[in-house]
Amino acid sequence: MSVPEVDYAALAKVIESLTENETDEVALMATLACEIHHSDDRFDWTGFYRVTEPGMLKIGPYQGGHGCLQIPFGKGVCGTCAETGEVQLVDDVEAFPGHIACAATTRSEIVLPVHGASGRLIGVLDIDSDQPAAFTEADAEGLGRVLNAVFGNGGHWR
Repeated sequence: MSVPEVDYAALAKVIESLTENETDEVALMATLACEIHHSDDRFDWTGFYRVTEPGMLKIGPYQGGHGCLQIPFGKGVCGTCAETGEVQLVDDVEAFPGHIACAATTRSEIVLPVHGASGRLIGVLDIDSDQPAAFTEADAEGLGRVLNAVFGNGGHWR
């Protein structure tokens, strides 16, 4: 299967122009979720889980079907990303220990930590695909640049 290539540089420029001078984290997340989701057909669910209390992620702005309402740090792909601060690139969600199935159609997933300007973890960006092995290191790098362009991301995306 050939993997479509997102022009992440162009996507970052569009998102930067849409979010210029915006400081509200939820408004920024909503804009990113929409623009990223519609940039590639591989992206079946695109959204943010926000850190709302110590050790807990709660659903934030997203595009696609319903998501899980809350995910504890250390649980599933999103919780693992939040706990470790490391990008999670999962080719087969069924093979990921403790995967939380929010949607039965999800086959692969990429999750990146999102840090605010102060460097604190404010959430994770979660993208699911109904295709196996849909994401690459190039996606991790490109999405990291997009996050960095908007949030500053404390330089911690990778």
